[in-house]
Amino acid sequence: MSTSTLLTSLFEHKAWIDPLFFDQLDKVDAAAHPEAHHQALRILNHIHTVDRIWAGHLKGEPHGLTGTNTEDTPTPAELRAAFARLDAWYLDHVRSLRPEQLDEAIAFRFTDGDAGRMTRAEMLAHVVTHGSNHRGAVGVWLRQAAGAPPRDLLTRYLHQHEPERRAS
Repeated sequence: MSTSTLLTSLFEHKAWIDPLFFDQLDKVDAAAHPEAHHQALRILNHIHTVDRIWAGHLKGEPHGLTGTNTEDTPTPAELRAAFARLDAWYLDHVRSLRPEQLDEAIAFRFTDGDAGRMTRAEMLAHVVTHGSNHRGAVGVWLRQAAGAPPRDLLTRYLHQHEPERRAS
């Protein structure tokens, strides 16, 4: 499997699982569970903010962000829509890259001002693993207020979308 194929699969998984977390967040009674609702939403906002930062780095454009979360918290509907747009951008971006572009190193600045340099493949891998890590934290808050969170597993995604993988 090529790096391009793997990254495409990982970003397809991300675009599939992100809305499922918002579906579960919609089940939380914010009045009955204000802390769980707020914390889950803030962590999702952090994921999205970091996704925006790395998209800026990948585009070679200023992202305009000074930290890894925003001061204001968007509504769940606003954030869901923003996730959908950015997940679609990432999928288009990954699918458009030629294999040699994945090894291209890009210099950038972290939000704290420190310099960094990573390949496109490393940046994309960071976006995927960062989001996955923090969705786990969102799941803890959702479990407290709305039952089991979505099963955020690549294996689940692959087998649901390619059922022939279940054949022995």
